[in-house]
Amino acid sequence: MVLALAKEIKLRKSEFETETIETIYFGGGTPSILQISDLIFLIDEVYKNFTVAENPEITLEANPDDLSRERIIELSKSPINRLSIGIQSFFEDDLKMMNRAHNSEEANECLEEATKYFNNISIDLIYGIPGMSNEKWKRNIDAALNFGIPHISSYALTVEPKTVLSKLIQTGKINNPSDEVAEAHFRILVETLEKKGFVHYELSNFGKSSYFSKNNSAYWLGKKYLGIGPSAHSYDGISRCWNVSNNALYINSIQENKLPKEVEVLSKTDRYNEYIMTGLRTIWGVSLDRIEKEFGSKYLDYLHKQAQKFINDDLLSINENVLKTTKKGKFLTDGIASDLFWVN
Repeated sequence: MVLALAKEIKLRKSEFETETIETIYFGGGTPSILQISDLIFLIDEVYKNFTVAENPEITLEANPDDLSRERIIELSKSPINRLSIGIQSFFEDDLKMMNRAHNSEEANECLEEATKYFNNISIDLIYGIPGMSNEKWKRNIDAALNFGIPHISSYALTVEPKTVLSKLIQTGKINNPSDEVAEAHFRILVETLEKKGFVHYELSNFGKSSYFSKNNSAYWLGKKYLGIGPSAHSYDGISRCWNVSNNALYINSIQENKLPKEVEVLSKTDRYNEYIMTGLRTIWGVSLDRIEKEFGSKYLDYLHKQAQKFINDDLLSINENVLKTTKKGKFLTDGIASDLFWVN
């Protein structure tokens, strides 16, 4: 697999000939199970085939149970300079319900060690868990803050089909996640983190100054990106492509010098809708000047018309020709965005 990843990097170098790589991200599962030598080998391949910025953000996604003290020290000596750790919760009962591989002790131990060797760390936290009181959620946030973490990504619990969680709900052992509970937790999260100096720069992301995720910000700002490996997605500003998800098919195709990907060329309407969705989720908002320039007055007029009811209800605002959600409208961002979409 590692050799196939390296070969795909070479096969796709022409796609980014005029670009500078600002961020390298090992994600999409548990890349932390790779040997340090494999990670360094792949980073070297990126440097050999692309122009890389002087100080790129190089992130590794990891679960707490993969991050022993020895492993963290090894990683700190590599080019990786940012960790994204899937904590999810500091409470044992939550982790068991979500069928996580790690326990609360491992969550605390890994952060205690990681913060000694890395200053750029992001953790994931889940809110809206059935039975989680506001007080318990505050304690979860406080636990993260006590480690001095500079970036937190936080998401509402979603129930995927055919999971342990969905079966527990179907059998009545736990309640369905409540929108009211999720909204209360979201507002507590925003208020608590903003008081501690975090910037709520994207709907699910909070960072101290200079600690925004460069990788994720590229998605939200519509920058080009290249995804390497099974299921990886790429975007060049006009089209999106994605690799096959089957590992064996992926490796066999790469060995035959074939790129195992499907391509979708985005229409003007697709690009407009994506910009509305991503723009509204961020502090940068949706530029009305950009809407007019890229999509034309027809789309701009439509956006004004659709947005007006939300402006009247203080859910959206326009300042300096930029459309943004208000504090009141932030939790409802995705629903508001869907009402602003252009539907053919």
